[in-house]
Amino acid sequence: MLRRRKREEANAPTAWPEPAAAVERPEPPAGARHLVVVVLDSLRYDSWLRAEPKLPSRLGPVERRWSYASWTAPSHYNLLMGLLPHASPTHVYASEYYKADLQRYTERLGVPGIEFKELLPSLFLPSYLRNRLGYQTSAMVSMPVLNQHTPLNRDFDSYTLMPTHNDMAAMLARLSFPDDRPSFHLLNVGETHYPYALAGEDPSEWPRLSGVHGAVRQLGERVDEQRTAFFDMDQMETLRDRQVRALTGLEPGFEQLFDVVPPSTWIILTSDHGELFGEGGYFGHGPIAHDKVFEVPFVEGQVR
Repeated sequence: MLRRRKREEANAPTAWPEPAAAVERPEPPAGARHLVVVVLDSLRYDSWLRAEPKLPSRLGPVERRWSYASWTAPSHYNLLMGLLPHASPTHVYASEYYKADLQRYTERLGVPGIEFKELLPSLFLPSYLRNRLGYQTSAMVSMPVLNQHTPLNRDFDSYTLMPTHNDMAAMLARLSFPDDRPSFHLLNVGETHYPYALAGEDPSEWPRLSGVHGAVRQLGERVDEQRTAFFDMDQMETLRDRQVRALTGLEPGFEQLFDVVPPSTWIILTSDHGELFGEGGYFGHGPIAHDKVFEVPFVEGQVR
């Protein structure tokens, strides 16, 4: 009887405190930095190398990292857990890597002595920043699969699906940094996503390819169009060049970003996942298991 009671107690659910959303936002710690995470949607690591963007190098060297997921929604969930694209280390337990990655937020936020257990039970970075450290939280997203009705929109003071999927400049025009508290901003930038078009361009020569959001919307609808033919290798190479060109075309956006953020802001530039341009017979991302769909660029540092 005693053994059974002990077993039941061991298996009982943990009595977690109230969700962080119920906690009144505190005064922020002195010296806390603004944090801006820019996710260049679908951008491959080697596309970054080919484009050689100049301004991000002010933050530090670009790293080759790996996404935890091969498509947009789960990879953004990982990012919002505070787990950035990983370095795929060998001879290291996952738990040790997670701890080291999370502990870097002490430097990123400029807040010594962070109580990481306060990430529990939500394990959600916006909740922790807003409700434990007093941050203002904001997200602007380009992809409909990340829209404000999804579970990602939790403990954000503002969360906006942008009117068009490729207008980084419009996001930057809406950034705000209050004087009385630090800010966290998530920017999901769509110029580097298919069809790799900069703001104002007309990519109508390329077929409309739906992601999960568009596919679900079309279910049950009558679709009379013929199945879109798969791209040939010449088209694949053209599309790859378009992604490189799109990143090059974002240089004014990077310049505007550095002009808008206050000094000492910590900026992270990365991608949610990579992209396939014909390797192994694949195009795009999603239900794909291939190195190039997980390989992403990663740059971070403090604005001086």
